[in-house]
Amino acid sequence: MLTHPTLDQMQTLGLAGMAAAYRQLAEQDSAADLSRDEWLGLMLDREAAMRADRRLTNRLAAAKLRFVDACIEDIDFAARRGLDRRNILQLAQGAWLKAHENLIVTGQTGTGKTWLACAFGRQAARLDHSVLYLRVPRLFEDLALARLDGRFPRLIDKLARVQLLILDDWAPTRSMISSASISWRSSKSATGANRP
Repeated sequence: MLTHPTLDQMQTLGLAGMAAAYRQLAEQDSAADLSRDEWLGLMLDREAAMRADRRLTNRLAAAKLRFVDACIEDIDFAARRGLDRRNILQLAQGAWLKAHENLIVTGQTGTGKTWLACAFGRQAARLDHSVLYLRVPRLFEDLALARLDGRFPRLIDKLARVQLLILDDWAPTRSMISSASISWRSSKSATGANRP
C-alpha cells in the first residue's frame, strides 16, 4: 500500500488527526507489532481528540470570555469569599445547564465574580455547551442600535441560541438606563399597549 496517497486522502477527507497518527505509527519500530485493529483504533482516537480540541477552541473563541484562562480548577477556596467547595464542584458538573436553570453570582466589588463566571463559562464549553460573555451596558447599547438598524430579530435569535449567556457588570449607568428606556418605549409602541 502506498503511504503518500493514503495520507493525501486522509487530509482531503478532513482526517488530519488520523493522518498525523498514521505518520507517527509508521515511523515507530514498535508499531509493527500492532494489529490493524489497534492501528485503526489509535488513529480514530487521535482524530476524535483533535476534533474535540478544535471544537473547544472554537467555543472558547466564540464565548469572548473576559478572563480566558479562568477555570474551575484554579478557584482559590481559601480566600474569604464564602465559596463552598462542594457546591462549586457540583455546579461544575453542569447539571444546571442541562436543566436550563440559571446561576447568579453575587458579591461585593473585587471579590472575583467576573472571574468565577468566566470559569463556569469555560467549564460549560468543556461540557460542549455554547457560551457568550457580555457586559450588560454593551448589550443594551447593541440592542438599542439593533432596533434602529433592523438587526433586532437577528440579535435576539443569536442570543437565544446561546446555551450559557454570561451577563456581567449590572451596575446601572446613565446610558444603560437610557437604552433600556428606549427599548421599553419601542416595544410598547410596537405592541400598541398602554399608549398615553
